Amino acid sequence: MISIDEMQEMLDELAEELPEEFYDELNGGIILLPEVQRSAYAKADDLYTLGEYRHSWSMGRYIVIFYGSFQQVFGHLSEGELKKELRNTLRHEFTHHLESLAGENALEKEDADYINKYLGGL
Repeated sequence: MISIDEMQEMLDELAEELPEEFYDELNGGIILLPEVQRSAYAKADDLYTLGEYRHSWSMGRYIVIFYGSFQQVFGHLSEGELKKELRNTLRHEFTHHLESLAGENALEKEDADYINKYLGGL
């Protein structure tokens, strides 16, 4: 697994691939945190949160990526494969951001469906 500093460089590079307009109202930017973030829905140590889009009155809009979660889930991958997963996660979180700006929530529903399936269709 790459170091957190190497992942920050990779994340910066991937962020530069996105159009400038995607950053409208993303006042908190993209933050890479070192921690492992287990999903609140995890049945065991088998479901991790890789990233989150956050929007609050006090902190504004920003994206968080969890380095420790990437280590847990993708630590065995090559650097190139890891970069693909990081790109997918970053774009997923940007989709949440753009949908939030547009008053949409299709991806939130898709995420909820995924959790529902994980929980056994409850």
